[in-house]
Amino acid sequence: MTNISGASSGSSTTRRGRVVGVPMVCWCGADIVGKISKSDPNPYRRYFRCAFAVSNKLMDDNHVFKWVDEALLNEVDRLSSEAKRLEQMVRESEIVFDGAEYEKMVFDKVLMKVEEEVFQKVESVVSESQRYMKKLMIVGIVVCMIVVGLGNFI
Repeated sequence: MTNISGASSGSSTTRRGRVVGVPMVCWCGADIVGKISKSDPNPYRRYFRCAFAVSNKLMDDNHVFKWVDEALLNEVDRLSSEAKRLEQMVRESEIVFDGAEYEKMVFDKVLMKVEEEVFQKVESVVSESQRYMKKLMIVGIVVCMIVVGLGNFI
């Protein structure tokens, strides 16, 4: 396929390789300019061309040439695949987020259960110690009464 504006179709190829999407710079380093075809096979069809090749009126050379419609279709395809890739990343991050949310929920439930168990153990220890203190107080009072009773006898 040729890269002159009279070509009816063709991918943009250069000796440096195929140009995908909208070309920005030619392989030679020159900027890309937009032109309109004046050829009979492609009247008024827009194309991108190397500024160096345009200024020197080069034809059938290896500088960048690409039809605008082909370049834009390439860009749409590239953006579409990029959008799909980003959607996949979002879906994966939602799964990770849902997993993290689930882990947080499980952690909170386990924490509540542990706190309840600790609270119950503390309550049982406190009530046990209160019963023990009552028993000690009763024993202390009985011992005091015995000592006072014996003190009166003697």
